[in-house]
This record gives sequence, structure tokens and C-alpha cells, in this order.
Amino acid sequence: MSALNGAGDEGEVVVALDVGGTGIKCALVGLADRAVRHAERHPTWAARGPAAVAETICELAEKLAGTARDRGLTPVASGIAVPGVVDEASGTAVWSANVGFRDVPLRDLVAARTGLPAALGHDVRAGGVAEARIGAARGSRHVLFIAIGTGIAAASVVDGRTYSGAHGAAGELGHVVVRPGGPACGCRQAGCLEAIASAGAVARRYAEQAGRDPAGAAEVARLAADGDPVATTVWTEAIDALADGLLIGQAMFDPEIVVLGGGLAEAGGQLLDPLGRMMRAKRTFHRLPRLVPAALGDEAGCLGAALLAADAIPSSGDVSRVQV
Repeated sequence: MSALNGAGDEGEVVVALDVGGTGIKCALVGLADRAVRHAERHPTWAARGPAAVAETICELAEKLAGTARDRGLTPVASGIAVPGVVDEASGTAVWSANVGFRDVPLRDLVAARTGLPAALGHDVRAGGVAEARIGAARGSRHVLFIAIGTGIAAASVVDGRTYSGAHGAAGELGHVVVRPGGPACGCRQAGCLEAIASAGAVARRYAEQAGRDPAGAAEVARLAADGDPVATTVWTEAIDALADGLLIGQAMFDPEIVVLGGGLAEAGGQLLDPLGRMMRAKRTFHRLPRLVPAALGDEAGCLGAALLAADAIPSSGDVSRVQV
């Protein structure tokens, strides 16, 4: 795991948790030496219900703080990143399809359990801040981070700060309609970017057209590279739709750099090269951004949670701990 940008006493650490639908990534991250001192992973067990998941999060945060103390370290704050709609200002997990949260005051629950300042953030926005500050876009002021996995979500980051919107729901680029009348989307629209260009959609659409289930989007990409006609069609349509989606994002946010993360981005040049060509061919007034793959992988959310935790320290006068 990469390091956290920050400052503090040699033994100070923050507790970081990145909560997903199936797993929870946890870490203790040092402030002074910028190193991950300890990392572990646990199942979310979302089927037990939101109250049980919230209890698991609190329990893990408490145990991680205890692990820090057992190692002679001083935990100073906790940061939690969760999926769904998140109200960072109130520290509330407003809604999440993955884990069933409905208006859960998760920040205050964790703070009460650990006795430490706590912060709550959205997983993609936290990942975007991590990529902007210590990852692939480090040194850039205007960054658009796009996570392309089961779904598609985005985070606009300017000078290390991300925009969450009036209701904690900013960045749902995956639910912009790019193909009216196209494939049905889980949001009940048709032709959303997510329904065509997410990793989940690529695998699903190949299965529908080829009559067999691929081993995920990665296999579809490999088959397309080998000349499989069905895979080539599905892959090309996904990239074409993604180009339209990114141009919409460019018109809205005007980033200097776009960082692509998530499962689909693991295709590397097979995605980035044709995507760049399609964007150049389609652009009108747009000033095109640099397209780069994410540098932090599936650790971005946890590192973003660590940044949130550092920002939650009331006495912090360190301007490098930019609030998310």
C-alpha cells in the first residue's frame, strides 16, 4: 500500500476503513513517515443487514486503534469510506444499495466507539482525492477520477478537494444517458453509460450475444484483442460510449487529467489508446485532458479514508491535510 501525505509525531497513526459490498479494507497509516504500518481485510457480510455492518465497522475501527496502541503507536483519528449516497458534512451514510444503509450516522458511531475524531466519505470521492494527492494525478490541480467497475462513478477534485453536491450524490456519471433507448439500467433508465461501458455491462452484454458467460470484462478484452467478433463489437461499443461519457464529463468539469480506475481500466493501453482516439474524433470545443490509469489500484479508497481521518484532527494546522 502506498503512503499518506501528512505530518505528525513519529508514532501517530490514523485508522482507515474502505467498506465495500463484499469486503472491508483496513489500515493504520502513519502521519510523519507516510507509511502504512498495518493492513488487513475482512468480509462485509452485507446479508446480515445494515445494523450488523455498522457494528462490524465500529468494531474493526476499535480493534485497529487497539492494535496501534499494542504496537506503541498513537491513533489520532479514524476515516471511513463507504459506497452509496454520503453526506460528509453530517457524517451520515444516507443510502447504499450494496450494504443497505439508510441514514446511518456512521461517523458519530465510530467516534463514540473509538474515542477518536472521525470522518466519513464516499468511496469513489475518497479514492479520487487519494489519486489526486498521492497517486496518478499528483501535482495536478483539476482532476476527474472515474471508477469503472460493476458500475461507473466519478469524482471531480480541485486543489485536493472534491465536490459532493447538495445531497451527497455528485459524480453519478454512470447514469448519464449516452444511448437513448439503449440497454436497461438498474436506475430504471435506458442507455446509461453504466449499462454499456461498465465492467459488469461488458461481461453481461458479451454473455447475452455470445451465449456463454465470460470470466469478467478482462476476458472480453482479451477475446477482442484476439479478434473474436462478438467481443470486438461489445468492447468497441463500450469504448465508444465511454468516449461520449468522458466528453460530457469534460464539458462539465474541464479537468486537466482524467484518472481511470476500476476493473475495466486494468486493460491498460487496450482501453486508453482507442478511448483517446475516439475522444479526439468526437470532440468539438473540448480541451482534451490527459488520460492515465489509476496508480493506487484497489487501495485508493482506503488511502482516501486515511486522508479523511487526517483532516478530521481538530488541532491540525497542517495545510497539506486538505479537507475532502
